[in-house]
Amino acid sequence: MIRLNKKLKELEKSGKSINVGVAGSGLMGTGLISQLTLIDGMRPTLVMDRNLDKILKAFSLANIDGENILISNDLDEINKAIEIGKYVACTSMDALIKSNIDIIVDATGNAIAGAELALSSIENKKDIVLLNVETDCVVGPILHKKALENGVVYTGTAGDEPGSAKEIYDFAVLSGFEVLAMGKGKNNPINYEVTPDMVREEALGKNLKPEMLAGFVDGTNTMIEMTVMANSTGFKADVVGGHGIEASTEELPDLFRLKSEGGILNSYKIVDYVNGIAPGVFVIVTAKLPQIHSEMQFLKMGDGPNYILYRPYHLTSLETPITIARAVIDREATIAPEFGQVCDTITLAKKDLKAGDYLDGIGKYTVYGTIESYENTISKNLVPISLITDGARMIKDVKKGEAITYDMVELDETTTIYKLRKEQENLNL
Repeated sequence: MIRLNKKLKELEKSGKSINVGVAGSGLMGTGLISQLTLIDGMRPTLVMDRNLDKILKAFSLANIDGENILISNDLDEINKAIEIGKYVACTSMDALIKSNIDIIVDATGNAIAGAELALSSIENKKDIVLLNVETDCVVGPILHKKALENGVVYTGTAGDEPGSAKEIYDFAVLSGFEVLAMGKGKNNPINYEVTPDMVREEALGKNLKPEMLAGFVDGTNTMIEMTVMANSTGFKADVVGGHGIEASTEELPDLFRLKSEGGILNSYKIVDYVNGIAPGVFVIVTAKLPQIHSEMQFLKMGDGPNYILYRPYHLTSLETPITIARAVIDREATIAPEFGQVCDTITLAKKDLKAGDYLDGIGKYTVYGTIESYENTISKNLVPISLITDGARMIKDVKKGEAITYDMVELDETTTIYKLRKEQENLNL
C-alpha cells in the first residue's frame, strides 16, 4: 500500500495521472467521483450515464467547476479535452470505452449493462473494475478468461464485501493460516416477500432506489456477494442459501466448526453470512502447529482451535481507488473468479407465478435469489437470477419459493449476458 501511494505521488509530481472512466453516477459512482479528486495521481476524467444531470451533479459535489467540463459523445472532442486536463460527461458507452482513458469502473449495478460494458472494455484493451457483482456472479469466469487473453485486468473492487473479505482471506493465507470459512454480515433479517413498494420510503430516505434496498432485504444481494466470494476462492455454501445465523463476532469461531466438533457446519471451506455483525466481513482460520495456537491465545484471539479475523467496515466505492491503483500499476486484481463458476445465485419465485406472467429481476416483485452450487445449477437446469430481465416470460406455472428452471421461462437470448453465460458453460469454466 505504501508503495502504491508513492507511485501515485510520483505520477502527480510528473504532471500525469491515471485517467479513470466511470460508468454510472448513482450513489456508488458519485462517491467514487468525489473520492478520486482527493487522491494524488488519479482523476475521474470521464463519466458516462444516460442522465447528464446526474453526472453534472456528481461533478459539482466533487467541486469540479462547470467550465472544466465537456459534454460530448464525439470521440475526437473527448480525447482533446482529456489531453488538456478537462473532465468529460457523456451518454455513450462506445465513447467511454474508445476514449483515451486508462481504466473503466462499472458503477451501474445493472447485470445486463455490466456484461456489455465489461466485454467491450476487454475487447478494446481497457482494464475494467466492477462495482457490479450482479454481472460478475454469473459471467465473471468467461470475462476473466477474455481479460487474460487480451492482456487487461478484470477485477472486483476493494470496499465491496466480497473484495473486503478476499483481502482478509489473502492476508490469512499469506500469513500461513488455514482458512476454514469466510463471509459477511447482514444488517436486516431476510424477507423473501419484500417488494420495492414496501421499502420505498426507507430507500428514498437513504438516497437509494427502492429495488436496490429490496434486493438487500430479500437476501438476493447477499447471495450474489457470497457467490462472488466462492468463485474467487473455490469455497462453497455449506447449505443452499447459507446458514444465516444470528451471532456476535465472539461466538463465530465456535459456531463455524464442524457438527462433529460442536459447531453448525457440514464441511469447511465455505462461504456464509451472519446477522448481527454488519457491516463487517470475516474469515475463520486455524493453524496446524501448536505454537501458532499458543501465540494466538497469547494475543487474545480466543481459545481456538478456530479464530476469527474480522473487519468491522467496508467502504464500498470509496475504496475503489485502491483497486484502480493495483490494476493499473501492479497489473493485479483485488478479487477475480479464478476458480470458475463454483456457485451460482439461482432464481426463486417471490410469489405464485402463472404461465404468461412477465418477470422483472433483482429487488423487484416476482423473483429473488439464493446461493447454490454450480453442479446443482447445471444438473437441475436452474436459471441464474442475473439472466432474468424485464422481458422474461413464464411458460409454466411455478409456486412461491420454487426454483425456476430453463424449461419454465422464456429468456431474452439476444442479450450479451445470456450469450456470455452459454459460452462460459460450453467451455466448462
